[in-house]
Amino acid sequence: MKEQTEVGKLKEGKYMLVDDEPCKILSISISKPGKHGAAKARLDVSGIFDGVKRSVVQPVSAKVYAPIVERKNAQVISIAGNIAQLMDLADFENFELPIPDDMTDKITVAKEITYIQSMDKRKFD
Repeated sequence: MKEQTEVGKLKEGKYMLVDDEPCKILSISISKPGKHGAAKARLDVSGIFDGVKRSVVQPVSAKVYAPIVERKNAQVISIAGNIAQLMDLADFENFELPIPDDMTDKITVAKEITYIQSMDKRKFD
């Protein structure tokens, strides 16, 4: 799910799509309009799921897509190796997520955790 917005309306900390990857906006710098052109915005973004940093330069009036990023709660049903099986607490959907190395001690069976979902992708928050 995504919605269309203008580059000039984006703020730091919000999200936008770059190459069909949901990205968090780290910084925005807007140049003044020139003699023959419109003001341009330079956005430094970081991918939510892949962690890749990207830089985008577009006119302030350009249309871009902003993904709908949701934070949801789930309960850990089981852990097998570095894969956790989770159940969403809102709609009781079961799914699996890989456990990041820095979170192995925080995730235990029957514990409630928060995860991020956007564009049919999920990860631990």
